[in-house]
Amino acid sequence: MPDNADSKQIIWYNNGVKEIVQKRSYLMSFVTNSCQQLSLDDTTSQLTDRERRFLEKSWGAYFGDHVFPYIDEQMFSVLYSDNKASRPNTPVNVLFGANILKENFGQTDDGIIESLMFDVRYQVALHTTSFQEQPLSDKSLERFRRRLLEYEAETGIDLVHECMVKLSSQMAGFLKISGSVKRMDSLMIESNIRKMSRLELLYTCTANMVQRLCKNGEVSLISGMEHYTEPDDRNRVIYHNHSEETADKIEAVLADARKLMQTIPEKYTDSSEWILLKKVLSQQTVEEGGKLRLRTKEEGLSGLIQNPYDPEATYRKKAGKGHIGYTANIIEDVSVNEDGKAEGSIITDYQVEQNTYSDSQFMKDEISRLGKQDEEVTIITDGAYGSKEAQELAALNNIHHVPTDLTGRDVNEFLAAFKMSEDGTRVLECPNGEAPKACNYNKNTGACRASFYASKCSGCPYRDKCRPKFHKRTTVLMISKGQIARAVKQAEMQTSEYKKYGRIRNGVESIPSMLRRFCHVDDMPIRGRLRIKQRFSFMIGAVNFRKLRRQKPRDTYAQKTAVAAFG
Repeated sequence: MPDNADSKQIIWYNNGVKEIVQKRSYLMSFVTNSCQQLSLDDTTSQLTDRERRFLEKSWGAYFGDHVFPYIDEQMFSVLYSDNKASRPNTPVNVLFGANILKENFGQTDDGIIESLMFDVRYQVALHTTSFQEQPLSDKSLERFRRRLLEYEAETGIDLVHECMVKLSSQMAGFLKISGSVKRMDSLMIESNIRKMSRLELLYTCTANMVQRLCKNGEVSLISGMEHYTEPDDRNRVIYHNHSEETADKIEAVLADARKLMQTIPEKYTDSSEWILLKKVLSQQTVEEGGKLRLRTKEEGLSGLIQNPYDPEATYRKKAGKGHIGYTANIIEDVSVNEDGKAEGSIITDYQVEQNTYSDSQFMKDEISRLGKQDEEVTIITDGAYGSKEAQELAALNNIHHVPTDLTGRDVNEFLAAFKMSEDGTRVLECPNGEAPKACNYNKNTGACRASFYASKCSGCPYRDKCRPKFHKRTTVLMISKGQIARAVKQAEMQTSEYKKYGRIRNGVESIPSMLRRFCHVDDMPIRGRLRIKQRFSFMIGAVNFRKLRRQKPRDTYAQKTAVAAFG
């Protein structure tokens, strides 16, 4: 990279935390990759017939046929200079494809570069067999990813996501998947941090600010707080700590933090240390009597920063297990045969958010993205995606949302036989055709208290199914419109047609497993939602490549090379 690169400052937002980042606009012009035709000294020309036969059956030839040619280079031109006299960029499709292969094989940057140099399968996959020198260097992949992050931070446009969705659409076309049936699943992505105690979190943010001021020579501002700059101070405060000392230590740290907030000059208010300290104090404390005290659960403790080294990572408890990090939603298009069985599938979209983002919100986002459909689209999910708002939004857009399970407690399925008014404020008729003696609606619970004559309920053939509570002269039953709707849904789920949807959706459960086993999604050595989303995108490309290769037969490598060489 040239040393005379232009640079400018951009604002990078991390969960509301403003971070000033130096953007380096390197003097490189954009050109498309034209070095993909076979040459006389092509690497593959030295292979024997036996080696060629093995090569044409390899993953490298398949990637080179069905993935690499469909990477859209042109959309990345915005990352480079318009000056055609500048040095040309490293081919974008090679960089993009190398990142997918890197995740597919669980390699490091150095590993994928070495593989490209010495393994002909990688060269065939990335169409570099005719290059005199392989185009990747030790920094090219890192700089490419950095450019993409800077562009997204500046514009909000995720080029990796756009390209991956376009590539996925092409793969779906190969498999003849129409997109009329989709299935969704989500997974937790663990952040590369640990959860800090409230004392450690407050201490860390305060110490970082003090150390920043000390480094800049602002000695007068940290008077009485010099101990934060000592190497062993953290151990004394955090690790050499007895439970009875915690309250006093928190009080001391809060007093120091409040003093800092009152005395810090304006020139430091754009620093990441000050922004994080201010945000943590606003989340964790309230001011009372001229002092700061810890906020209680009743005063709100959701969506808090867990660790200042990844301020976007949030805490969520799911299925009895705590998670710190992010959540990803996966949308997979699937083809279904006449017997109602899934035949082929490909991931066509995805989304990465903080892990406090609910599945029902993911569902609403996907419906909004799809918009009004000319032909009905079926989306199959588990029960967590279901909500009244999502169902109504789906119906407005000609989308059939099928939750294969329901969250919460099951209700008596026989309640579906009761009739209620449209507004749900009155029970009109029981399954035996009897109107209630009296009916009172509770606005707070949304339920009706319907009473019937005990003499009629005693001889009713359905008394053991609706199970009313008997009194001396009357029977009482609590029932709501929501219970009736749930009972109808429970009954519908028992049908053979509905169970087919459950079998179709089961296939999407394998994707989180693939991401964890092959791509190590929970062990990413990076932090921040944008970085994690970017790497997750390349993991999706790797999973799709595996799915595509397993599902679609391919033309032979010999046929492909003949076309490339002779047209």
